[in-house]
Amino acid sequence: MLNKEIVKLVNEQINKEFLSAYFYLDIANFYISKNLNGFGNWFNVQAQEERDHAMLFVKYLQNNGEEVELDDIKALKMKFEDFNTPLVATLDHEITVTNSINTIYAAALGQKDFRTTQFLDWFIKEQGEEEQSADDLIKKYELFGKDGKGLYLLDSELAARVYTAPSLVI
Repeated sequence: MLNKEIVKLVNEQINKEFLSAYFYLDIANFYISKNLNGFGNWFNVQAQEERDHAMLFVKYLQNNGEEVELDDIKALKMKFEDFNTPLVATLDHEITVTNSINTIYAAALGQKDFRTTQFLDWFIKEQGEEEQSADDLIKKYELFGKDGKGLYLLDSELAARVYTAPSLVI
């Protein structure tokens, strides 16, 4: 059995991951509405990843005989004034998710719950990649996105992103 504090934090993380999927779907819809379908694709793939992250946390609790508690997820209805704002919001969001996972890790370490720390190791690595991807996207937009041809090429590049399911074994 897992420590009740860890179960509570993991349940909160499940809801944060599902919220992340909503967050990225909202951004995808924004870009698609502006005919930047490559950006929309990139964020739709991101939404799929976040949904799968939530399901990995769900499965972890289930595999450990713990109750999964799902909270309401409210529509975000974000408004963006330009193409760069969602990119910056993405990096900020990923940093918040990283901090949340680090909180669970620290609590598990404090409880000497090495099963949970081992499970979270994959997410720690994943969050480093998520932050790097978001930062790279901001930098590419700043370099190329303000020029029409550059924006077109960047959008074409982002259209090529393909979803790959996580390979974490739990």
